[in-house]
Amino acid sequence: MKPGQELTQSWAHKPSRSLDKAEAMAPPPPPPPPAVNTPLLHGEFGSYPARGSRFALTLTPQALYIQRLRPKPEARPRGGLVPLTEVSGCCTLRSQRASDPAAYFCIYTYPQGKRGGRRRTARTFQADGAATYEENRAEVQHWATVLMCLLRGLPLPGDREITPELLTKPPRLLLLVNPFGGRGLAWQWCKNHVLPMITEAGLSFNLIQTERQNHARELVQGLKLSEWDGIVTLSGDGLLFEVLNGLLHRPDWEKAIRMPVGILPCGSGNALAGAVNQHGGFEQALGLDLLLNCSLLLCRGGDRPLDLLSVTLASGSRCISFLSVAWGFVSDVDIQSERFRALGSARFTLGAMLGLATLHTYRGRLSYLPASGEPVSPSPAQGLPRAKSELTLAPAPAPSLTHSPLHRSVSDLPLPLPQPQPQPPLTSPSSPEPLPILALNGGGPELAGDWAGDAPLSPDPLLPSPPASPKAAVLSPITEGAPETPESSGLPPPTPDAPVATCTGGPPDHLLPPLDAPLPPGWVTLEEDFVLTLAMLPSHLGADLVAAPNARFDDGLVHLFWVRGGISRAALLRLFLAMERGTHLSLGYPQVGYATTLAFRLEPLTPRGVLTVDGEQVEYGPLQAQVHPGLGRLLTGPPGRPAGEP
Repeated sequence: MKPGQELTQSWAHKPSRSLDKAEAMAPPPPPPPPAVNTPLLHGEFGSYPARGSRFALTLTPQALYIQRLRPKPEARPRGGLVPLTEVSGCCTLRSQRASDPAAYFCIYTYPQGKRGGRRRTARTFQADGAATYEENRAEVQHWATVLMCLLRGLPLPGDREITPELLTKPPRLLLLVNPFGGRGLAWQWCKNHVLPMITEAGLSFNLIQTERQNHARELVQGLKLSEWDGIVTLSGDGLLFEVLNGLLHRPDWEKAIRMPVGILPCGSGNALAGAVNQHGGFEQALGLDLLLNCSLLLCRGGDRPLDLLSVTLASGSRCISFLSVAWGFVSDVDIQSERFRALGSARFTLGAMLGLATLHTYRGRLSYLPASGEPVSPSPAQGLPRAKSELTLAPAPAPSLTHSPLHRSVSDLPLPLPQPQPQPPLTSPSSPEPLPILALNGGGPELAGDWAGDAPLSPDPLLPSPPASPKAAVLSPITEGAPETPESSGLPPPTPDAPVATCTGGPPDHLLPPLDAPLPPGWVTLEEDFVLTLAMLPSHLGADLVAAPNARFDDGLVHLFWVRGGISRAALLRLFLAMERGTHLSLGYPQVGYATTLAFRLEPLTPRGVLTVDGEQVEYGPLQAQVHPGLGRLLTGPPGRPAGEP
């Protein structure tokens, strides 16, 4: 890869799984993207359901400008600037009155309120400048096509005509949700917020509820990879840990680990989602606001390389980490706060206070292979200690669902999406087939609560509908465990000493000698009394904690952080408070150390303690790890401007 080459890929620019003759022929290079503020479209529209109002709409590569023309023109329209970062999708509609020649264009947005928090808004505009419905329909389809191309990162043609055929087949995602994550709110948030938004974006998906620990790991081992474009978890960080280790347990792990993965935060530990949120240019967020931000980024599409950490444990087993390895204060808080799980993310605050009251030090030996060059000095950002996963499921039964032939899944069936209040229906038996590009799962977005009027609207497809056949019928059943896997590579039975599932595949750790062998020259070794040691890959240790402000998803580095004994409780508290702003390393405490590394070895010399990998407790004893740059791929959405930049 050439230096400086853009690594983020849109939904339309995924690496090909196979290269046939047509794909091997290099297409002509796409035209250069238009400038940020270059108007792409401009037109005058009426409004729906309000009568008499007229608006001027201007679409640029980054925003939609809306200005009222009648009844009273606005010099400075309130709410007239709609950044595309707040748009989930759009659709075209038509009146159910056959005599109405107008066509309609609906945009779904999630603007930020004055007090923070996003609220869904659907705005519908009426194209009525032509005498016939066909001409007005062509106008709204033109607008919808250009807007969806911008949202999905598809290049607009230079001299060619813009037609709905520019919109490629929407990606198909496998959604895995832990219904008991986030104090039991995960399924409610998924049903009320995530599914409606990705429906508006036109994404195709199957949804499966996990039922037990390591269920997600078993499911991904049985996937037929060619039928999916990504796997997205709706829980805390622990469910994604299961998915990645399940992919590396497959016989075809080299192909499987390239499957893009994503995370929608519905748990108490949402560190990776915090890093994705920052990468997208959003302000720091928690809870539902963080979920909506990450959902908007998922709707936009785009994935980039993800560094993964191969961790070898004392028993010789190996697991893959995407987040962190912790020993000492951070892992103690992570595991001991499990009893406060009902408090959600507040359990870490309470756990940290209790940990400070009983602060321990741990004798150990920390060795690392420095990265070339001097350690990077992080710049200000945000952050705090993160959580264990949401994989310990409550005994209560899962919410009832209509299940498809896939195991415990909601697939290509009309979804019972929430409707705020009874309204006239927007579809009728005589309506055309639902939008194949701008809607999904057998129906368009649920718009009944968006307006009230005496002339309901029906979805109007951009493209001809495909031959009628259930999508689920062409999919292979999702089984637990790969059918191609020989018996000798089956799942190891869980044991008390190793509760975390390990992987049998993965690349060799060429930088690491055997765990019981001496380290080669060039390594740095510290033998100290440690309060904590922490190895990070992404920037965030929690949704509001930035432990490694300069870290990137694909920088090829392990950001190693440690605190020696002798630090006071007050100083340690100030350290974590400063981590929320990313300024903790500038405090100048002599007990605090930081280095960028390629590999490390940790040898606890204290007989008792807690070690965690991605918030999951692992067997206690020596371990070592090596980073594998860009081994995975992460669904991040397009990069945004850093929060606070104009």
